[in-house]
Amino acid sequence: MRRKKQDILLENIEIEAVAAEGKALAKVEGAVLFVPFAVPGDIVDVKVTKKKKNYMEGFITRIVKPSEHRLEPFCSHFGVCGGCKWQVLPYEMQLQAKQQQVYDQLVRIGHLDLPEIQPIVPSEKTEYYRNKLEFTFSSRRWIEDGEDPDSMTPQERCGLGFHVGRFFDKVLDIKHCRLQEEPSNAIRLFVRQYAVEHGLEFFDIRAHSGFLRNMIIRNNMKGDVMLTVCFYHEDKEARTALLDAVSDAFPQIRSLWYVINGKANDSISDQECILYKGDDAIYEEMEGLKFKIGPKSFYQTNSLQAYRLYSVAREFAALKGGETVYDLYTGTGTIAQFISRQAGKVIGIEYVPEAIVDARYNAAANGITNCEFFAGDMKDVLTGAFISAHGKPDVIILDPPRAGIHPDVAKVILEASPERIVYVSCNPASQARDLAELCRKYRITAVRPVDMFPQTHHVENVCALELRHDGGDMQAQDTAVSLQ
Repeated sequence: MRRKKQDILLENIEIEAVAAEGKALAKVEGAVLFVPFAVPGDIVDVKVTKKKKNYMEGFITRIVKPSEHRLEPFCSHFGVCGGCKWQVLPYEMQLQAKQQQVYDQLVRIGHLDLPEIQPIVPSEKTEYYRNKLEFTFSSRRWIEDGEDPDSMTPQERCGLGFHVGRFFDKVLDIKHCRLQEEPSNAIRLFVRQYAVEHGLEFFDIRAHSGFLRNMIIRNNMKGDVMLTVCFYHEDKEARTALLDAVSDAFPQIRSLWYVINGKANDSISDQECILYKGDDAIYEEMEGLKFKIGPKSFYQTNSLQAYRLYSVAREFAALKGGETVYDLYTGTGTIAQFISRQAGKVIGIEYVPEAIVDARYNAAANGITNCEFFAGDMKDVLTGAFISAHGKPDVIILDPPRAGIHPDVAKVILEASPERIVYVSCNPASQARDLAELCRKYRITAVRPVDMFPQTHHVENVCALELRHDGGDMQAQDTAVSLQ
């Protein structure tokens, strides 16, 4: 028979520091204890949920004495919702922790040779800074403390909000989110109320049944709104009535789309988006350039910080005016066009075809004639033959997904040997791995983190690399091998 696992309760534990993944840490009898939603200086009781030889994980059951640094959470959903885990941490401490995270990943763990890391660029806004949020419908929402699920009607069990932590099938019904400007909350609450009153089925994530699946709200700095509602199956009468109702209630919705998504996951990247009403896009502006944003377009979710991030990337590129620049993972061509005035020619490559359509439209609308854009898997498009056809790059700018760059892409970059590389990353861990490979031929000359996501542990980091002309390939091999 299996022994029943005994609950371990640790009392009067002092939290010592901020740790990775938004957690904090303490030392208990030689082991490291990781705890979410804690602040250095807190004295807490912790229930252990995982115990290994050298570390434990747990959650706070009682705050015995709050840290002098601890702030009151500004969100009523704090502690249950998976986002904004650091809202109890002063913003200056958040920035210090992110700066340290970059150092740890690149130097302490990655053993990379760096210049002094420049100070992190803070976000101008620490609330209501996102331009995109996705909400999920659920017929069986997360039951909060004090609620009795047995006494609830099916309508009361419905929710529209965010997934809870590690539970793929649990959705927290959100009353008010402080990540996106109004009318984001008002639209979500209106759609939820309309669906309940008209008996529209919320999605059952486990059974894959229901009508309403998820919805995506995007906005720009001018206040224009794009709404995309995703349905699991078609019901033209019900769909039309809902879309008309929300459109009539919110004139700020300049672009209204819908998707019929009957597949296993919520992603719409491979689905047809159908324009129901209004314009086919909303637009963001940056230094006089307009960028078209469609329902599938990638655009940095913090519009104000996007300008600061791209400014750092442009500074690190150190363009003189005649260079050929490759902008890899270009999205809708924002960085490519942002640096185009300082370059001779820019080549942008992106996996999502719809994003490339937007990039070409943006370039034409902005009167930019020195940018070319290509769609396809990066490792398939960026080849020696492609470079021969379009010109050897003097500068390469990388802004890949969290997983980083494919080894085949790194190989082609090293063979192309541009004079400079600018690597923009939302994941310093994968960035460190890729930098170790690139440093076979390059030296890192500048590093600067940028805070795109206040109240979270996520951080963007920009690195500048210069080609070695001193036979540096062999000098970097030990570092590259150590990370494999």
